[in-house]
Amino acid sequence: MSSSKPRIEEELDLAVKEPRPYMVLLLNDDFSTWDFVVEVLVRVFRKTRDDADKITYHVHHNGQGVCGIYPFEIAQTKVQQVHELAKSRGYPLRCVMREV
Repeated sequence: MSSSKPRIEEELDLAVKEPRPYMVLLLNDDFSTWDFVVEVLVRVFRKTRDDADKITYHVHHNGQGVCGIYPFEIAQTKVQQVHELAKSRGYPLRCVMREV
């Protein structure tokens, strides 16, 4: 009886792809209040008050700003959470996701 291990003739090349990142962008509007936008950034995106103020300032002056970069499903959930929170408070605040 042979004590050698079975020989693997062919190795499978399994490439594991990292999920593609998506950035979530907050869009400026003329109706959502500064305090509400900051609250969204703190609650939905877990930003500090200081970071939320900086992002809000950027959105206000540039029309949009990055809230974070996430895998597809998380980015999609964040967008939905922002829209639901804005709707529940009567604000038109919108955000979008874009592949990085």
